[in-house]
Amino acid sequence: MPQVSAHPASDRAIGAGATTAAVAWVVAATFFFLQYALRSAPSVMIPQLSEAFGLSAMGVASLLGLFYYGYAPFSLVAGAALDRLGPRRTMPTAAAVIGVGALLFASGSSEAASLGRFLQGVGGVFASVGAIYIAANWFPPSQAATLIGATQMFGMAGGSAGQFAVGPLIGGGLAWDRFWVGMGIAGFGMGALLLIFLPKKEEKAQQPGSWLRAMTGPFYVVFKNPQSILCGLIAGLLFVPTTIFDMVWGVRYLQEAHALDYASAVMHSATVPLGWIIGCPLLGFISDRLGRRKPVIIGGAVLLLACLAWILFGPAGVFPRYTLGLLTGLTSGAAMLPYIVIKEANPPQFGGTATGVINFLNFTFSALLGPVFGWILQHLSGGAGPMERQHYQTAFAPLLLGVAVAIILALLLKETGVAARTSFSVLKQEV
Repeated sequence: MPQVSAHPASDRAIGAGATTAAVAWVVAATFFFLQYALRSAPSVMIPQLSEAFGLSAMGVASLLGLFYYGYAPFSLVAGAALDRLGPRRTMPTAAAVIGVGALLFASGSSEAASLGRFLQGVGGVFASVGAIYIAANWFPPSQAATLIGATQMFGMAGGSAGQFAVGPLIGGGLAWDRFWVGMGIAGFGMGALLLIFLPKKEEKAQQPGSWLRAMTGPFYVVFKNPQSILCGLIAGLLFVPTTIFDMVWGVRYLQEAHALDYASAVMHSATVPLGWIIGCPLLGFISDRLGRRKPVIIGGAVLLLACLAWILFGPAGVFPRYTLGLLTGLTSGAAMLPYIVIKEANPPQFGGTATGVINFLNFTFSALLGPVFGWILQHLSGGAGPMERQHYQTAFAPLLLGVAVAIILALLLKETGVAARTSFSVLKQEV
Protein backbone atom coordinates (compact mmCIF):
# COMPACT_ATOMS: atom_id res chain seq x y z
CA MET A 1 0.00 0.00 0.00
CA PRO A 2 1.33 3.46 -0.82
CA GLN A 3 2.90 5.21 2.12
CA VAL A 4 1.34 8.40 3.39
CA SER A 5 3.48 11.43 2.83
CA ALA A 6 3.13 15.15 2.65
CA HIS A 7 2.90 16.43 -0.89
CA PRO A 8 3.88 20.07 -1.26
CA ALA A 9 1.46 21.84 -3.50
CA SER A 10 4.32 23.78 -5.00
CA ASP A 11 5.51 20.65 -6.78
CA ARG A 12 2.45 20.84 -8.99
CA ALA A 13 1.65 24.54 -8.82
CA ILE A 14 0.61 26.20 -12.02
CA GLY A 15 3.47 28.62 -11.74
CA ALA A 16 1.40 31.79 -12.03
CA GLY A 17 1.18 32.52 -8.32
CA ALA A 18 -1.35 32.47 -5.54
CA THR A 19 -3.65 35.03 -7.18
CA THR A 20 -4.08 32.94 -10.30
CA ALA A 21 -4.80 29.86 -8.22
CA ALA A 22 -7.33 31.74 -6.09
CA VAL A 23 -9.18 33.12 -9.12
CA ALA A 24 -9.23 29.68 -10.74
CA TRP A 25 -10.64 28.13 -7.57
CA VAL A 26 -13.38 30.76 -7.22
CA VAL A 27 -14.51 30.28 -10.83
CA ALA A 28 -14.44 26.49 -10.49
CA ALA A 29 -16.35 26.69 -7.19
CA THR A 30 -18.97 28.88 -8.89
CA PHE A 31 -19.36 26.17 -11.52
CA PHE A 32 -19.88 23.74 -8.65
CA PHE A 33 -22.58 26.08 -7.27
CA LEU A 34 -24.43 25.97 -10.60
CA GLN A 35 -24.20 22.19 -10.78
CA TYR A 36 -25.66 21.71 -7.32
CA ALA A 37 -28.49 24.17 -8.03
CA LEU A 38 -29.46 22.09 -11.06
CA ARG A 39 -29.21 18.93 -9.00
CA SER A 40 -31.55 20.06 -6.21
CA ALA A 41 -34.02 22.34 -8.07
CA PRO A 42 -36.32 19.53 -9.32
CA SER A 43 -37.35 18.68 -5.75
CA VAL A 44 -39.46 21.88 -5.61
CA MET A 45 -41.26 21.25 -8.90
CA ILE A 46 -42.16 17.54 -8.81
CA PRO A 47 -45.94 18.15 -9.33
CA GLN A 48 -45.21 20.34 -12.37
CA LEU A 49 -42.77 17.78 -13.79
CA SER A 50 -45.24 14.95 -13.19
CA GLU A 51 -47.88 16.82 -15.20
CA ALA A 52 -45.51 17.87 -17.98
CA PHE A 53 -43.95 14.43 -18.50
CA GLY A 54 -47.06 12.38 -17.76
CA LEU A 55 -45.28 10.49 -14.98
CA SER A 56 -46.12 9.65 -11.40
CA ALA A 57 -44.06 11.17 -8.60
CA MET A 58 -42.13 7.88 -8.46
CA GLY A 59 -41.51 8.07 -12.19
CA VAL A 60 -40.20 11.62 -11.88
CA ALA A 61 -37.92 10.54 -9.03
CA SER A 62 -36.50 7.78 -11.25
CA LEU A 63 -35.98 10.26 -14.09
CA LEU A 64 -34.19 12.67 -11.77
CA GLY A 65 -32.00 9.81 -10.54
CA LEU A 66 -30.51 9.53 -14.05
CA PHE A 67 -28.30 12.44 -13.01
CA TYR A 68 -26.27 10.02 -10.88
CA TYR A 69 -26.02 7.46 -13.70
CA GLY A 70 -24.03 10.06 -15.59
CA TYR A 71 -22.32 11.55 -12.56
CA ALA A 72 -20.97 8.39 -10.94
CA PRO A 73 -19.21 6.61 -13.86
CA PHE A 74 -17.94 9.83 -15.42
CA SER A 75 -16.25 10.66 -12.12
CA LEU A 76 -13.53 8.25 -13.22
CA VAL A 77 -13.26 9.93 -16.62
CA ALA A 78 -13.13 13.38 -15.02
CA GLY A 79 -10.37 12.42 -12.58
CA ALA A 80 -8.15 10.89 -15.24
CA ALA A 81 -8.80 13.76 -17.67
CA LEU A 82 -7.89 16.39 -15.08
CA ASP A 83 -4.64 14.60 -14.22
CA ARG A 84 -3.73 14.31 -17.90
CA LEU A 85 -5.18 17.46 -19.50
CA GLY A 86 -5.79 19.90 -16.65
CA PRO A 87 -8.91 21.92 -15.74
CA ARG A 88 -8.83 24.42 -18.64
CA ARG A 89 -9.06 21.72 -21.33
CA THR A 90 -11.91 19.86 -19.66
CA MET A 91 -14.16 22.05 -17.48
CA PRO A 92 -15.41 24.58 -20.09
CA THR A 93 -16.65 21.76 -22.32
CA ALA A 94 -18.30 20.12 -19.31
CA ALA A 95 -20.19 23.34 -18.54
CA ALA A 96 -21.48 23.42 -22.12
CA VAL A 97 -22.66 19.81 -21.72
CA ILE A 98 -24.64 20.89 -18.65
CA GLY A 99 -26.18 23.67 -20.75
CA VAL A 100 -27.29 21.19 -23.40
CA GLY A 101 -28.68 18.90 -20.71
CA ALA A 102 -30.74 21.71 -19.17
CA LEU A 103 -32.21 22.70 -22.55
CA LEU A 104 -33.16 19.09 -23.28
CA PHE A 105 -34.81 18.87 -19.87
CA ALA A 106 -36.90 21.94 -20.74
CA SER A 107 -38.28 20.28 -23.87
CA GLY A 108 -41.29 18.69 -22.16
CA SER A 109 -40.48 15.28 -23.63
CA SER A 110 -39.72 12.60 -21.05
CA GLU A 111 -37.25 10.95 -23.45
CA ALA A 112 -35.34 14.18 -24.10
CA ALA A 113 -35.51 15.09 -20.42
CA SER A 114 -34.04 11.70 -19.49
CA LEU A 115 -31.10 12.28 -21.82
CA GLY A 116 -30.79 15.85 -20.54
CA ARG A 117 -30.71 14.77 -16.91
CA PHE A 118 -28.04 12.19 -17.74
CA LEU A 119 -25.95 14.86 -19.51
CA GLN A 120 -26.32 17.17 -16.50
CA GLY A 121 -24.64 14.45 -14.45
CA VAL A 122 -21.93 13.87 -17.05
CA GLY A 123 -20.98 17.54 -17.19
CA GLY A 124 -21.68 18.21 -13.54
CA VAL A 125 -19.07 15.79 -12.26
CA PHE A 126 -16.31 17.90 -13.81
CA ALA A 127 -17.50 20.78 -11.62
CA SER A 128 -17.06 18.88 -8.38
CA VAL A 129 -13.94 16.91 -9.29
CA GLY A 130 -12.37 19.95 -10.97
CA ALA A 131 -13.00 22.34 -8.09
CA ILE A 132 -11.68 19.82 -5.56
CA TYR A 133 -8.69 19.10 -7.81
CA ILE A 134 -7.75 22.80 -7.84
CA ALA A 135 -8.26 23.15 -4.08
CA ALA A 136 -6.19 20.06 -3.28
CA ASN A 137 -3.39 20.50 -5.81
CA TRP A 138 -2.80 24.23 -6.21
CA PHE A 139 -2.66 25.20 -2.52
CA PRO A 140 -0.51 24.16 0.48
CA PRO A 141 -1.40 20.81 2.12
CA SER A 142 -2.00 22.53 5.46
CA GLN A 143 -5.00 24.29 3.87
CA ALA A 144 -6.34 21.28 1.98
CA ALA A 145 -9.22 20.25 4.25
CA THR A 146 -10.32 23.85 4.77
CA LEU A 147 -10.36 24.58 1.03
CA ILE A 148 -12.09 21.34 0.10
CA GLY A 149 -14.68 22.14 2.77
CA ALA A 150 -15.07 25.62 1.31
CA THR A 151 -15.47 24.07 -2.14
CA GLN A 152 -18.32 21.90 -0.90
CA MET A 153 -19.72 25.01 0.76
CA PHE A 154 -20.14 26.56 -2.69
CA GLY A 155 -21.81 23.39 -3.92
CA MET A 156 -24.26 23.23 -1.05
CA ALA A 157 -24.98 26.94 -1.41
CA GLY A 158 -26.15 26.02 -4.89
CA GLY A 159 -28.13 23.12 -3.47
CA SER A 160 -29.80 25.44 -1.01
CA ALA A 161 -30.49 28.04 -3.72
CA GLY A 162 -32.02 25.30 -5.87
CA GLN A 163 -34.67 24.91 -3.18
CA PHE A 164 -34.70 28.16 -1.19
CA ALA A 165 -34.66 30.49 -4.22
CA VAL A 166 -36.26 28.36 -6.94
CA GLY A 167 -39.15 27.17 -4.76
CA PRO A 168 -40.68 30.65 -4.35
CA LEU A 169 -40.15 31.35 -8.06
CA ILE A 170 -42.06 28.22 -9.07
CA GLY A 171 -44.68 28.86 -6.38
CA GLY A 172 -45.04 32.42 -7.70
CA GLY A 173 -45.90 31.25 -11.19
CA LEU A 174 -42.58 30.88 -13.04
CA ALA A 175 -43.01 28.16 -15.65
CA TRP A 176 -40.76 25.20 -14.91
CA ASP A 177 -39.52 24.98 -18.52
CA ARG A 178 -38.47 28.66 -18.53
CA PHE A 179 -36.36 27.99 -15.48
CA TRP A 180 -34.53 25.18 -17.28
CA VAL A 181 -34.00 27.29 -20.42
CA GLY A 182 -32.39 29.90 -18.18
CA MET A 183 -30.16 27.25 -16.62
CA GLY A 184 -29.13 26.09 -20.07
CA ILE A 185 -28.02 29.61 -20.97
CA ALA A 186 -26.21 29.85 -17.63
CA GLY A 187 -24.34 26.64 -18.45
CA PHE A 188 -22.96 28.09 -21.68
CA GLY A 189 -22.06 31.33 -19.92
CA MET A 190 -20.23 29.37 -17.23
CA GLY A 191 -18.24 27.56 -19.91
CA ALA A 192 -17.09 30.90 -21.33
CA LEU A 193 -15.99 32.15 -17.89
CA LEU A 194 -14.04 28.96 -17.23
CA LEU A 195 -12.28 29.27 -20.58
CA ILE A 196 -11.28 32.84 -19.77
CA PHE A 197 -10.12 32.47 -16.17
CA LEU A 198 -8.66 28.98 -15.89
CA PRO A 199 -4.90 29.04 -16.62
CA LYS A 200 -3.28 26.72 -19.09
CA LYS A 201 -1.60 23.65 -17.66
CA GLU A 202 2.14 23.46 -18.10
CA GLU A 203 2.97 20.80 -20.66
CA LYS A 204 4.94 17.88 -19.34
CA ALA A 205 7.11 15.55 -21.32
CA GLN A 206 5.13 12.41 -22.10
CA GLN A 207 6.59 9.24 -20.71
CA PRO A 208 7.28 6.57 -23.31
CA GLY A 209 4.91 3.64 -23.33
CA SER A 210 1.33 2.72 -24.09
CA TRP A 211 -1.32 5.45 -23.74
CA LEU A 212 -3.65 2.82 -22.36
CA ARG A 213 -1.19 2.06 -19.56
CA ALA A 214 -0.84 5.77 -18.88
CA MET A 215 -4.60 6.10 -18.50
CA THR A 216 -5.29 2.92 -16.52
CA GLY A 217 -2.15 2.88 -14.35
CA PRO A 218 -3.40 5.56 -11.92
CA PHE A 219 -6.70 3.71 -11.49
CA TYR A 220 -4.85 0.53 -10.61
CA VAL A 221 -2.79 2.31 -7.97
CA VAL A 222 -5.77 4.08 -6.39
CA PHE A 223 -8.24 1.18 -6.51
CA LYS A 224 -5.82 -1.36 -5.06
CA ASN A 225 -5.30 0.85 -2.00
CA PRO A 226 -7.82 -0.31 0.67
CA GLN A 227 -7.88 3.21 2.10
CA SER A 228 -9.37 4.45 -1.19
CA ILE A 229 -12.26 2.00 -0.96
CA LEU A 230 -12.90 2.90 2.67
CA CYS A 231 -12.98 6.61 1.79
CA GLY A 232 -15.52 6.02 -1.00
CA LEU A 233 -17.79 3.89 1.18
CA ILE A 234 -17.72 6.35 4.08
CA ALA A 235 -18.43 9.36 1.87
CA GLY A 236 -21.23 7.53 0.05
CA LEU A 237 -22.99 6.43 3.22
CA LEU A 238 -22.79 9.95 4.68
CA PHE A 239 -23.97 11.66 1.48
CA VAL A 240 -27.09 9.55 0.79
CA PRO A 241 -29.24 11.22 3.47
CA THR A 242 -28.78 14.53 1.63
CA THR A 243 -28.74 13.44 -2.03
CA ILE A 244 -31.77 11.14 -1.81
CA PHE A 245 -33.74 11.87 1.35
CA ASP A 246 -33.49 15.66 1.39
CA MET A 247 -32.89 16.69 -2.22
CA VAL A 248 -35.47 14.33 -3.74
CA TRP A 249 -38.01 13.49 -1.03
CA GLY A 250 -37.45 16.19 1.60
CA VAL A 251 -40.18 18.63 0.51
CA ARG A 252 -42.77 15.92 -0.02
CA TYR A 253 -41.90 14.23 3.29
CA LEU A 254 -42.48 17.45 5.19
CA GLN A 255 -45.75 18.09 3.37
CA GLU A 256 -47.18 14.61 3.84
CA ALA A 257 -45.66 13.45 7.11
CA HIS A 258 -45.81 16.78 8.98
CA ALA A 259 -48.62 18.58 7.12
CA LEU A 260 -46.47 21.60 6.25
CA ASP A 261 -47.59 23.84 3.42
CA TYR A 262 -45.45 23.95 0.29
CA ALA A 263 -43.56 27.15 1.15
CA SER A 264 -42.73 25.99 4.68
CA ALA A 265 -41.64 22.57 3.45
CA VAL A 266 -39.28 24.15 0.93
CA MET A 267 -37.79 26.41 3.58
CA HIS A 268 -37.24 23.54 6.03
CA SER A 269 -35.75 21.24 3.38
CA ALA A 270 -33.40 23.98 2.17
CA THR A 271 -31.87 24.29 5.63
CA VAL A 272 -30.03 20.97 5.14
CA PRO A 273 -27.78 22.20 2.28
CA LEU A 274 -27.58 25.51 4.14
CA GLY A 275 -26.13 23.57 7.08
CA TRP A 276 -23.60 22.03 4.71
CA ILE A 277 -22.51 25.55 3.81
CA ILE A 278 -21.53 26.05 7.42
CA GLY A 279 -20.35 22.54 8.21
CA CYS A 280 -18.01 21.85 5.29
CA PRO A 281 -15.54 24.72 5.84
CA LEU A 282 -15.98 24.54 9.64
CA LEU A 283 -15.21 20.81 9.91
CA GLY A 284 -12.40 21.20 7.37
CA PHE A 285 -10.91 24.02 9.42
CA ILE A 286 -11.19 21.99 12.63
CA SER A 287 -9.52 19.04 10.94
CA ASP A 288 -6.65 21.21 9.67
CA ARG A 289 -6.19 22.79 13.09
CA LEU A 290 -6.15 19.37 14.78
CA GLY A 291 -3.97 17.94 12.03
CA ARG A 292 -6.21 14.87 12.07
CA ARG A 293 -9.11 13.60 9.96
CA LYS A 294 -10.62 10.61 11.77
CA PRO A 295 -11.92 12.29 14.95
CA VAL A 296 -13.81 14.89 12.92
CA ILE A 297 -15.30 12.32 10.52
CA ILE A 298 -16.47 10.09 13.37
CA GLY A 299 -17.76 12.95 15.52
CA GLY A 300 -19.72 14.45 12.64
CA ALA A 301 -21.19 11.06 11.68
CA VAL A 302 -22.34 10.36 15.25
CA LEU A 303 -24.19 13.68 15.40
CA LEU A 304 -25.65 13.07 11.91
CA LEU A 305 -26.99 9.72 13.08
CA ALA A 306 -28.74 11.39 16.02
CA CYS A 307 -30.26 14.08 13.77
CA LEU A 308 -31.61 11.59 11.23
CA ALA A 309 -33.11 9.44 13.95
CA TRP A 310 -34.96 12.47 15.36
CA ILE A 311 -36.15 13.64 11.91
CA LEU A 312 -37.68 10.23 11.20
CA PHE A 313 -38.92 9.17 14.62
CA GLY A 314 -38.76 12.13 17.01
CA PRO A 315 -41.67 14.42 17.87
CA ALA A 316 -41.98 17.68 15.93
CA GLY A 317 -41.74 21.11 17.52
CA VAL A 318 -39.16 20.27 20.19
CA PHE A 319 -36.31 22.26 18.63
CA PRO A 320 -36.50 25.86 17.38
CA ARG A 321 -37.63 26.16 13.78
CA TYR A 322 -35.01 25.18 11.18
CA THR A 323 -32.50 24.08 13.86
CA LEU A 324 -32.68 20.36 13.12
CA GLY A 325 -32.22 20.80 9.36
CA LEU A 326 -29.26 23.14 9.86
CA LEU A 327 -27.60 20.75 12.32
CA THR A 328 -28.19 17.80 9.97
CA GLY A 329 -26.46 19.65 7.14
CA LEU A 330 -23.67 20.89 9.37
CA THR A 331 -22.79 17.40 10.63
CA SER A 332 -23.10 15.99 7.10
CA GLY A 333 -20.08 18.11 6.21
CA ALA A 334 -17.98 15.28 7.63
CA ALA A 335 -18.63 13.47 4.35
CA MET A 336 -16.15 15.78 2.60
CA LEU A 337 -13.15 14.83 4.74
CA PRO A 338 -12.66 11.43 3.04
CA TYR A 339 -11.98 13.46 -0.13
CA ILE A 340 -8.80 14.81 1.42
CA VAL A 341 -7.94 11.48 3.07
CA ILE A 342 -7.94 9.65 -0.27
CA LYS A 343 -5.63 12.28 -1.75
CA GLU A 344 -3.25 12.03 1.21
CA ALA A 345 -3.31 8.22 1.09
CA ASN A 346 -2.29 8.00 -2.60
CA PRO A 347 0.62 9.30 -4.70
CA PRO A 348 0.34 13.07 -5.28
CA GLN A 349 0.51 12.83 -9.08
CA PHE A 350 -2.78 10.90 -9.03
CA GLY A 351 -4.75 13.56 -7.15
CA GLY A 352 -7.38 13.97 -9.87
CA THR A 353 -7.79 10.23 -10.30
CA ALA A 354 -8.17 9.76 -6.54
CA THR A 355 -10.89 12.43 -6.43
CA GLY A 356 -12.62 10.79 -9.39
CA VAL A 357 -12.50 7.39 -7.71
CA ILE A 358 -14.07 8.60 -4.46
CA ASN A 359 -16.71 10.53 -6.41
CA PHE A 360 -17.49 7.35 -8.37
CA LEU A 361 -17.80 5.22 -5.25
CA ASN A 362 -19.70 7.93 -3.40
CA PHE A 363 -22.38 8.68 -5.95
CA THR A 364 -22.78 5.09 -7.08
CA PHE A 365 -24.69 4.79 -3.81
CA SER A 366 -27.05 7.55 -4.91
CA ALA A 367 -27.42 6.12 -8.43
CA LEU A 368 -28.26 2.62 -7.19
CA LEU A 369 -30.24 3.44 -4.06
CA GLY A 370 -32.39 6.30 -5.41
CA PRO A 371 -34.76 4.01 -7.38
CA VAL A 372 -34.75 1.50 -4.50
CA PHE A 373 -36.07 4.05 -2.00
CA GLY A 374 -38.66 5.19 -4.53
CA TRP A 375 -39.82 1.60 -5.10
CA ILE A 376 -40.05 0.93 -1.36
CA LEU A 377 -42.20 4.03 -0.83
CA GLN A 378 -44.47 3.09 -3.71
CA HIS A 379 -44.80 -0.47 -2.39
CA LEU A 380 -45.58 0.66 1.15
CA SER A 381 -48.18 3.22 0.08
CA GLY A 382 -49.79 1.04 -2.56
CA GLY A 383 -48.97 3.67 -5.15
CA ALA A 384 -52.11 5.69 -4.46
CA GLY A 385 -52.77 8.86 -2.50
CA PRO A 386 -50.51 10.78 -0.12
CA MET A 387 -48.03 8.77 1.92
CA GLU A 388 -48.01 8.72 5.70
CA ARG A 389 -45.14 9.29 8.10
CA GLN A 390 -44.84 5.58 8.86
CA HIS A 391 -44.21 4.89 5.17
CA TYR A 392 -41.27 7.28 5.18
CA GLN A 393 -39.99 5.89 8.48
CA THR A 394 -39.96 2.34 7.14
CA ALA A 395 -38.43 3.33 3.81
CA PHE A 396 -35.66 5.55 5.14
CA ALA A 397 -34.79 3.79 8.40
CA PRO A 398 -31.91 2.00 6.56
CA LEU A 399 -30.19 5.40 6.33
CA LEU A 400 -29.53 5.12 10.06
CA LEU A 401 -27.84 1.76 9.55
CA GLY A 402 -25.77 3.23 6.72
CA VAL A 403 -24.43 6.06 8.87
CA ALA A 404 -23.63 3.57 11.65
CA VAL A 405 -21.66 1.47 9.17
CA ALA A 406 -19.79 4.60 8.04
CA ILE A 407 -18.73 5.22 11.65
CA ILE A 408 -17.37 1.67 11.94
CA LEU A 409 -15.51 1.99 8.63
CA ALA A 410 -14.02 5.32 9.74
CA LEU A 411 -12.45 3.52 12.69
CA LEU A 412 -10.56 1.38 10.15
CA LEU A 413 -9.12 4.38 8.29
CA LYS A 414 -5.45 5.19 8.75
CA GLU A 415 -4.94 8.72 9.99
CA THR A 416 -3.43 10.90 7.24
CA GLY A 417 -3.51 14.34 8.86
CA VAL A 418 -0.44 16.51 9.26
CA ALA A 419 -0.15 15.67 12.98
CA ALA A 420 -0.08 11.95 12.27
CA ARG A 421 2.48 12.36 9.49
CA THR A 422 4.67 14.52 11.73
CA SER A 423 4.47 11.98 14.57
CA PHE A 424 5.37 9.21 12.16
CA SER A 425 8.37 11.16 10.82
CA VAL A 426 9.62 11.91 14.35
CA LEU A 427 9.24 8.27 15.36
CA LYS A 428 11.08 7.16 12.23
CA GLN A 429 13.96 9.53 12.96
CA GLU A 430 14.23 8.29 16.54
CA VAL A 431 14.36 4.69 15.35
